[in-house]
Amino acid sequence: MTAEPSTGAAPRPAPAAGGATVGSGAGTPILRTEGLTVRFGGLTALNNVSLEVPRGEIRAIIGPNGAGKSTFFNCLTGVLRPTSGHVRLNGEDVTGLPPNRISQKGIARSYQVTNILPNATTLENVRIAAQSRRHSWALLTHHRAYRDILDKAETALEAVGLRGKADELAANLSHGEQRNLEIGIALATEPQLLCLDEPTAGMSAAETPTPCSWSAASPRI
Repeated sequence: MTAEPSTGAAPRPAPAAGGATVGSGAGTPILRTEGLTVRFGGLTALNNVSLEVPRGEIRAIIGPNGAGKSTFFNCLTGVLRPTSGHVRLNGEDVTGLPPNRISQKGIARSYQVTNILPNATTLENVRIAAQSRRHSWALLTHHRAYRDILDKAETALEAVGLRGKADELAANLSHGEQRNLEIGIALATEPQLLCLDEPTAGMSAAETPTPCSWSAASPRI
C-alpha cells in the first residue's frame, strides 16, 4: 500500500501489512496517523502506519488485496478501533470515536460495496445526507421547505453526473450510477476529508467523475 502525492511532493514511507507503505508530503496536515496498528488475533492487518495528508491534496492508497487498504479506511472512519496508534483530524485525536461522531467532525467515505438507500430516489439519498449537516429533524416540517438543503443536494448530484436522474429510484440506477450516488451522498455531508474505497470499481470511463468535479461540489475538501 503506497500513497502517491498528486503534487509531486516526496513521499515518506511507513510499513503496513504485506509489505505495503504509505507516504506523506510537507504542509499542515488535515489528517495524521501515528503508529496505526490493527491486529486480528495473530494477523497484523496494519503495522505501525504513520502518515500526514496536507489540506487540499489528493492521495492514493494502492496495494494488492489484503494489503490493509480497507482496514486503514475503517480505522479513519471509526468502523474499527485500532489496536494501537492514533488518528488525528486537524490535530484533534479522533481515534476510536464511533462512525457518526467522526462523520460529524468532517470525514466522509465510500465503501467497496455500494451503500445507498435503494428504495429512495436519487435526490432523497443525497438530501438526507445534506440535511444531517444543515438542520435538525422536524416531523412537522416538509423537507422541501429547506431550500438550502435541496440546493446542496442538487449540487452534489450535478458533480457526480446524476442531476438528470434526481427522481429515479436508486435501485433502478446502473452499477456505475449507484457508485457515483454514494460519492454524492458523501459530498453532501460537506466533508473536510473525503475517503474513497475503490470508488470506480465496475465503472466505465464515461461513468467515472473526475476528482476536480467532486472537489467543486464540496469546497471544504
